[in-house]
Parts: sequence; C-alpha cells; structure tokens
Amino acid sequence: MSEKGKNWVKAEDVARLAGVSRSAVSRTFTPGASVAEKTRAKVLQAAEQLGYQVNIIARTMNTGSSNFIGIVTAGFDNPFRSKLLAPLVHHLALHGFMPLLMNADDPEQLAPSLKQLLSYHVAGVIITSGAPPLSLAEEYLERKIPVTLINRHAELPGCDRVASDNAQGVALMLNYCRQQGWQRIGFIGEDPSHFSTNERFAALNAGAGERVVSSRFIAGGGYAAGRQAAQELCDCQVLLCATDMLALGAMDGLRVKIAEGKMPAVIGFDDIPQASWDPYHLTTIQQDTDGLAAQAVDLLVTRIAQFNLPSRHRAVPVKLIIRNSA
Repeated sequence: MSEKGKNWVKAEDVARLAGVSRSAVSRTFTPGASVAEKTRAKVLQAAEQLGYQVNIIARTMNTGSSNFIGIVTAGFDNPFRSKLLAPLVHHLALHGFMPLLMNADDPEQLAPSLKQLLSYHVAGVIITSGAPPLSLAEEYLERKIPVTLINRHAELPGCDRVASDNAQGVALMLNYCRQQGWQRIGFIGEDPSHFSTNERFAALNAGAGERVVSSRFIAGGGYAAGRQAAQELCDCQVLLCATDMLALGAMDGLRVKIAEGKMPAVIGFDDIPQASWDPYHLTTIQQDTDGLAAQAVDLLVTRIAQFNLPSRHRAVPVKLIIRNSA
C-alpha cells in the first residue's frame, strides 16, 4: 500500500518522506516552536504530498496542552460581539490556534461550560465584554491558564486587558457637539456596573460637566432600552448613547414621540453593520474590532509563552464616523 493510500498518515511517514526527524515534524506543527526554515519547508511539502493532519487529541494527551483557545462571550446575537468574533478567529489562526466558543448567556451553564473547556486542555482563554462574572477568569488563572479580557476590567495576576479608548471616543463626541453648538446633552447607557458604559459616562461628566442635563441607565441595554429611554429625553439637543443598539432604539423611539418638529441628534458607539442602514445612517464612534482582536491575541500568545509576566493593559484608538443622525 502506498503512503498516500493509508487511512491515517502519521508524523513518522512525513518525517521519512522529508528526510527529517520525528521531532522536527512535531516542532513544525507546534505554534511558537523553533525550527529551521529549510526544515519547515521540507516538512510542509511532505505533509501536503501525503495529506497529513496533526492529531490534536494525541498531542494533547502527550503534552498536557492543546492549540485550542476558549472564547467566552455572552449574547451571540449582539452585533458588536459578532463583529469581533471574525477577527479573533483570524488572528488566532495566524498563530496556529483554534477557537472553542462558549456562550455565557445562561448562568446555569457556566459551570458545565467551564469544565468542558478545561477538558480540552485549552492553552488560553479570551473573555469579551458582556460575558460572565470575573470569578470565571479566576477559575482559569488558578490553573495557570492565561486569560485576556476585551472591554472588561480586572486586576488579576496572569490576566491581561485590551479595550477601546473610551476617553478618546467621548472626547471625539464632545468635540463634534461643540462644533454643532449643542449644549443640552443627554446620555443613555447600560447598567452603570458595565465597564464600557461606566468609562464612557465618567469621561462624559469630566468633559461636559453641566451640559449633561439628563441621563438614563437601563440594565441589559439593547434596542428596546434605547427606544424607551429616548422618549424620556426628547428635550435634549443631542443624545449620546453607550452603544449603537441603544442609539438605534433611541432614534425609533424619538420618531414615535416626535411626529413633527426637530428631533434631537443621536450619536452611538461601536459602528455595528446596522449603523449604516438606510433607516438610521447613525453617526457613531467606531471601535476597531481588528485592532482589538490583534492586541488580545498578541497578549494571550506572549503570556502562553511566559505566564508570570506582569499584567498588561492596551488601549485601542477609535474614530468618529459622521453620518446623518447628528
């Protein structure tokens, strides 16, 4: 039987065809491992010729770790988190890692999901905004599994953070308001305990002071919350919203409340795909999802290599996208 005719091609088969050692094949397919470029090329050519695929299960049993990365998020239906997933998967793949998605929406499933990720011997975990309590991160860190938080806050040894520059985003909002001559500012946010809402509202108070005439915080946020809050703030000149979904709801709520006359301007934060849809054309602060993903994966990969690094934080710049809502 030919090499190619085997049901399962082994690393030894690749090594024999490439004329290298078994360990050279292993290093070629191990993220971050050292191997000469000439050797790597020979191994990859032989692997392609034979149709070789790494046996992840066998590697996990042998090494005690895998190339799986857990991505823990809540609300797969949230447009911003959905927009973030694609670049996260892309940047993990560039480093040779595979994602395992965990939906943290259901509190009763947290413990079983935690055990499920641990059973795969994940090399690291990324926890996004809106995900479960940080006690979950502590569970992983106790097992020396690196954790990176996106748009979350925690001071935990072995844990890194990356977040959009919320202060910069609010400064861009306020500068635009000054240019337009708007003095009466309203704010709509999620629960104040939410990291992004808290940072954005704090920056707004620091930068606008008495011009913030009214604010509403609604647990859970989302479209319906924005629609409800806007009808109570229609006497403002501009509504600054902590998320785009709040802003889209606010725009529709204002249309219902104000059948005729001038509606307040509305500015969001995120730049989700729906922000550019015809009914909205929302002016918003754009979060750089590719930048967030790249920084998060870089922090995680370097901590996988050296777990005891000091905790690190990186801020990712944002920019103002001007459309028709403001």
